[in-house]
Amino acid sequence: MNYSGIIAGVFMFIFTGIFHPVVVKCEYYFSARIWPLFLLLGILCCAVSLISENNIISNATGILGFILLWCIRELKEQEKRVKRGWFPKNPKRVKKA
Repeated sequence: MNYSGIIAGVFMFIFTGIFHPVVVKCEYYFSARIWPLFLLLGILCCAVSLISENNIISNATGILGFILLWCIRELKEQEKRVKRGWFPKNPKRVKKA
C-alpha cells in the first residue's frame, strides 16, 4: 500500500489549521506589510522540497511552501475583513503612510 497521499493530506490539513490563526494574528500585530516574510519562507520551503531526497519531507515542505505563499493573499483579505468590522482592529498599532 502507498500511504504518501494520505500523509500529504494530513500535512495539508494540519498546516492549513495552523496558518489560519497565524494569518489573523500577524495581520493584527504587524498588518499585511509582513507579507515579504511569508514570501521568503514560502520560497525557502519550496526550494527545500525540490532538493529533499525523502518523499515525505519533500511533500511536507512543498505543501508548507505553497500554504505560506497562499497566506500572502489571505493577509490582504484579512485586512479587508478588519476594515469591514468582521475582525477586531489593533488599537495600539499606529497607521503609517
